[in-house]
Amino acid sequence: MGTRKLPNKVPEQAQERPGSESKMFPKPEIIRADYQGSGKLLDRVALITGGDSGIGRAVAVHFAREGADVAIVFLPIEKDDADETKQLVNREKRQCLLIPGDIREKRFCASAVRRTVKELGKLNILVNNAAEQHPVDDFRNIAFEIVERTFQTNILSMFYLTRGALKHLKEGDSIINTTSVTSYRGSDWLVDYSSTKGAITAFTRSLGKNLAKDGIRVNGVAPGPIWTPLIPSTLESVKEFGKKTPLGRAGHPSEVAPAYVFLASKDASYITSQIIHPNGGEVVNA
Repeated sequence: MGTRKLPNKVPEQAQERPGSESKMFPKPEIIRADYQGSGKLLDRVALITGGDSGIGRAVAVHFAREGADVAIVFLPIEKDDADETKQLVNREKRQCLLIPGDIREKRFCASAVRRTVKELGKLNILVNNAAEQHPVDDFRNIAFEIVERTFQTNILSMFYLTRGALKHLKEGDSIINTTSVTSYRGSDWLVDYSSTKGAITAFTRSLGKNLAKDGIRVNGVAPGPIWTPLIPSTLESVKEFGKKTPLGRAGHPSEVAPAYVFLASKDASYITSQIIHPNGGEVVNA
């Protein structure tokens, strides 16, 4: 069985932010039915922000199938999705710790790391994945309070979480950051979001060099159009979403999460400061 492709025409739909996976149609594919775990992350512990739905949920489930326990960070309003993610992880016979809170807050980020280590015993993998976007067609109408919020959520939180995590990460452990294809080609209607993603790419490359001496690898994943709750909760129309890619469609979270498995595993032991591009075939500067 291969990946269940999205239909040629995704039905129009809209949600309030931050969006709920349970309300999406069609439902995103989280993991392929024929995905076989092979113990690549056996007995590792991962902390994943935005792990309640979308790419974060897919990463959590893939990590669990590969043998890892996971802690997921999410906004309290997203608890229903987080509960479902926990059930999916538990079905893989692994632990899932739910940590509700706002990653814009330094103290919360520090406490999330501490809770992970206290309740799951250690920390080996940090996945900085949570993000938000607020489309604006005309830059003249951009609201600076939204710009500040976007930067706080998308990039500053990575500084907070990473510094806390480094108290526990050791040689052989890894950090994986979610950037975006917009980091490379820009977006006229997501100027602030694209700017944060560009910062994440630079953060990944720079931090990887900084931590290389400690044997801690830092890499990133730059997805293209992926069918997640972020899309119906922020776009006015979804029926054309992803159609401009060479493959002619949006991707499922199941088509992105294996990149995180690879980067977190020993298979990527000689890879740091790099970005993987699951984007449907768009060629960008790597």
